[in-house]
Amino acid sequence: MTAILGGFGAAMCWTVAMLCSSRASRELGAVPTLAWVMGLGFLIVLPLVIAAGSLPTGSEAIWLFVAGAGNIIGLVCEYTAVRSGKVGVVAAIASTEGAVAAVLSAIAGESISAAVAAVLALVATGIVLASLEESGAEVADRWATKAVVLAFGAALSFGISLYAVGHVSGDVEFAWLVLPARLVGVAVITLPLAVRGGLLIPKRTTPFVLAAGVAEVLGVASFAWGARDSISVTSVLGSQFAAISAVGAFFFFGERLRRVQIVGVAAIVVGVGLLAVLRG
Repeated sequence: MTAILGGFGAAMCWTVAMLCSSRASRELGAVPTLAWVMGLGFLIVLPLVIAAGSLPTGSEAIWLFVAGAGNIIGLVCEYTAVRSGKVGVVAAIASTEGAVAAVLSAIAGESISAAVAAVLALVATGIVLASLEESGAEVADRWATKAVVLAFGAALSFGISLYAVGHVSGDVEFAWLVLPARLVGVAVITLPLAVRGGLLIPKRTTPFVLAAGVAEVLGVASFAWGARDSISVTSVLGSQFAAISAVGAFFFFGERLRRVQIVGVAAIVVGVGLLAVLRG
């Protein structure tokens, strides 16, 4: 039951984060939105880090930095993608981070079964189908293509982050796994933007930024809690945020996916779920 509740909680939190950050990014811009989300997340996580006590060692610190940088780059790509692309498509492609981490593991020498290889092929097919926009105005086509490229960049960066986290997840406290992205984000984005006076936001956008920042951290916490009972079950349910985000985007943004895109999103969701089971 813990794994089910944790995975479902993570999916819902990440859906809230995706929808709210999408709304904020479209009104405020990707970088200012990320600056606020990371700043708020840093304030939430900092007390947990202080309570954790022990500091990571040299090699652990390097992997944590890679994890943090990968997460930040991924979020910049994701927030930029949803400014012009469909949230359902961007969320689906970004959710393939686990598949990217699996490929990186294979490159590093970890053996991959035929079943995992088949699932990765299914995910790749889903990405292609989800990326197929109806041909229209040249400018619209160009923006749609840019969103897909950025979404894939997000998946790649998130995958690198997950791969790095995998190297130290058993050696450091949970708080240290969550802190790096927030620390890098505050140092590289939030503080420089604050110095330039770029953190001013309209009142109507503030609730969405705050909700995204809190939901990002709560999603990771819920996932970690559920994974203590079953990594595979928690991963399968957590990955469903892509499908829920597509539904949410329909109601909140009026976004409609073509049938072929719906098939692609479904293939990605199923593939990511199967991958979590096979590698859980």
